[in-house]
Amino acid sequence: MPPSSSAAFKRPESVLVVVHTTDSVLLLRRVDPPDFWQSVTGSLRWDEREPIEAARRELREETGIEEAGRLRDLQLTYRFPILPAWRARYAPNVKENTEHVFSLALQAETDINVNPAEHAEWGWFDFRTAAARVASWTNREAILKLGS
Repeated sequence: MPPSSSAAFKRPESVLVVVHTTDSVLLLRRVDPPDFWQSVTGSLRWDEREPIEAARRELREETGIEEAGRLRDLQLTYRFPILPAWRARYAPNVKENTEHVFSLALQAETDINVNPAEHAEWGWFDFRTAAARVASWTNREAILKLGS
């Protein structure tokens, strides 16, 4: 856990969870910014020891899917600059985020429950369409790796 002064800021470490079937990928459209499509994603909390903990929590919070040991660590870690629009959420000296990538393979497309304060829409898309639709290059790369 960070010093108490850091706890007011987001941890610059996150997870990306690509939920998919053999033919399609689940994407969520954020409320803000509009037209920002993504897979399940979120920052690790300061008390989470391992990225898998955050991946399970974010999957449950963003979709309602209860993962039962099926999450797969893709052994992909990306480091990228934090966009200026979101930099104020982090400590003043923090400029980069580290993202850990996971996947969850489902037998079939399923309905999900989103938090309307965070996501305005969701849908299942074929791998090529999903890769073209997501805003993040790391999300795009993970989808393309899974779809190849």
